[in-house]
Amino acid sequence: MDGPGCPLSGGAGAPGAASACAGCPGQAACQQGTNTGPDAGIAKVKERLGQVKFKVLILSGKGGVGKSTFTSLLGRSLASKFPEKNIGILDIDICGPSQPRVLGASGEQVHNSGSGWSPIFIEDNLSVMSIGFLINSPDDAIIWRGPKKNGLIQQFLTEVDWGQLDFLLIDTPPGTSDEHISLVTSMREANLTGGILITTPQELALLDVRKEATFCRKMKIPILGIVENMSTFVCPKCSTESEIFPRANRKEEVEATLLGSMPLDPRLARCCDTGKDPLIEMKDSPAMISLNSIVNNFLAECKFQP
Repeated sequence: MDGPGCPLSGGAGAPGAASACAGCPGQAACQQGTNTGPDAGIAKVKERLGQVKFKVLILSGKGGVGKSTFTSLLGRSLASKFPEKNIGILDIDICGPSQPRVLGASGEQVHNSGSGWSPIFIEDNLSVMSIGFLINSPDDAIIWRGPKKNGLIQQFLTEVDWGQLDFLLIDTPPGTSDEHISLVTSMREANLTGGILITTPQELALLDVRKEATFCRKMKIPILGIVENMSTFVCPKCSTESEIFPRANRKEEVEATLLGSMPLDPRLARCCDTGKDPLIEMKDSPAMISLNSIVNNFLAECKFQP
């Protein structure tokens, strides 16, 4: 039933192929050959996301800096601060989708209707879409070349029925690869708000985030700011903070607004592993206090008016 343009068609044994293609709202377009061409895709993205007020990329130059964790925290915080606003999280880290587990939605299944794929709701005003909901097992490896990944990203941007959204947070893979180019190209007429760069304090991470900043400038993506994650370690017993990463020379930092710094707290890692909400489980912790400041600075950069 799947056509040549379907990113999830890969023959027998392809991860997620049977379940995703069986309910794919783009089947008709695949069969008719009408879902081809970059211009048609750009127009569909513009139409689908035209009503989303703020579209924000969460970016990192390297893996392991807490990008997916921060994306989930930002989504939860916005949903909590503004119960009347609708927040969506799109996980396009095709090979390493983290959002289903971090948000406590592992094992959920995506359903489709005449208007497209329905995202999974974490709260009444917080929803998420990820390839993690389309594969048979979280242990399945997504072994795809670039065109197949790009095809799924295109479908995520055009076929997910978000409803009325105020914020769409897009959790991207680390680096500046095919997925990023496909995403930015597809959204070039959808009024992308900008990107947040996530890093850790040491020079190695800052070197990579500078490359990410160069990518943003070349692709004309406004940089909303930088979040320095794991800036210190917070003892879960006495709340004493200690630096665990050597700090880089500040003169070499990226020329962008520092939205704030978040400490490393083992309780936050446990919440993410079990899908619990850190805003509830550890609401008075230094990490959540820092998060609140970062979110306020982010809203100011977006010129958000409640």
